[in-house]
Amino acid sequence: MKPAPSFSLVARVLHWLMAVMILSMLFIGVFMASSLGPGYHRLVSLHRPLGIAILVLALLRLTYRLRHAPPPLPSDLLAVLKLAAKGSHILLYALMVALPLVGWGMLSAGGYPIPLWGNGVLLPPILPHNPAVWSWLRSVHTVLAFTLFGLVLAHIGAALFHGLIRRDGVLESMTGRKTPL
Repeated sequence: MKPAPSFSLVARVLHWLMAVMILSMLFIGVFMASSLGPGYHRLVSLHRPLGIAILVLALLRLTYRLRHAPPPLPSDLLAVLKLAAKGSHILLYALMVALPLVGWGMLSAGGYPIPLWGNGVLLPPILPHNPAVWSWLRSVHTVLAFTLFGLVLAHIGAALFHGLIRRDGVLESMTGRKTPL
């Protein structure tokens, strides 16, 4: 038996690095939204550069994915599940790019400086100062973050479905573990 095809090492490293970063970012965002005082400022100082790092890595990952096709899904997988997998991946990539951009735009519209790693590097504003736009983007950022959280949970559920129920090699293709077909 030959092992199921797997993602390249680069794709796997980007996936797992971003998985940790995105989960961290989602929890930091939740705690940030419910914190006051010095704890809030520490979380914000983590949230901003992490968001930009996720944006940069998402763009790198998307570029890599467009140049290196993922392994095919199992041929016996229902067409509706293949469509759901493709659609959810498109939405994941869209959110990994959109959320940091919306956050950056929100801070720009709010007139807030966007420091990365202290005050040594400031990102330029990408929108003019406008409190109404800031308020609207803050709501959009929240909705997109909860959407991403739900999609991440569905993604984890799908991975577990493939790994524990179907045992079809899909989960192993991203973990690097070789499972015979």
